[in-house]
Amino acid sequence: MALDRWIALGFIALVCVYGYAAFFTMDDTLPPILRRNPIWPSTFPKILTILGLIVGLIVLFTPKAAADKPAKDGAIDLTRLGDYHIGQAIALLVLMVVYALTLRPLGFVGSTIGFLVLGSVLLGERRFHILLPVAGIAVGSIWYLVQEVLGIFLRPWPAMFM
Repeated sequence: MALDRWIALGFIALVCVYGYAAFFTMDDTLPPILRRNPIWPSTFPKILTILGLIVGLIVLFTPKAAADKPAKDGAIDLTRLGDYHIGQAIALLVLMVVYALTLRPLGFVGSTIGFLVLGSVLLGERRFHILLPVAGIAVGSIWYLVQEVLGIFLRPWPAMFM
């Protein structure tokens, strides 16, 4: 079986576990007054479960294209998976985890600028005279919108500065 079908099978298994939680366990603790509502907290997860199963089954049971046809431009060739930049993708995922872990100790501004700069360098950007101001403006703009416009507290600096 091809890699995309194995991934679809794993996705279907994950959606089934999610669906079990959505259909059988999420609404057990609802108070009786809320059981008469037309929309429950599990309504959206139930819709996601059904859509996920449909997508997974479509990928699993769609007939494979003939091997003699040339691949389309931009299509991923699973037989040449080692030719792609898998290391960069994994490093970017690790960087995302590190970003999430450093949000509290470094504050939003420090960790987000660090994530943007390191992620850009990882992906090949080397013009620091452009990269640093763009990252600073982006982080400042996002912080201002979240903190001042939306009114959601977002710690900009580490706790020792506040």
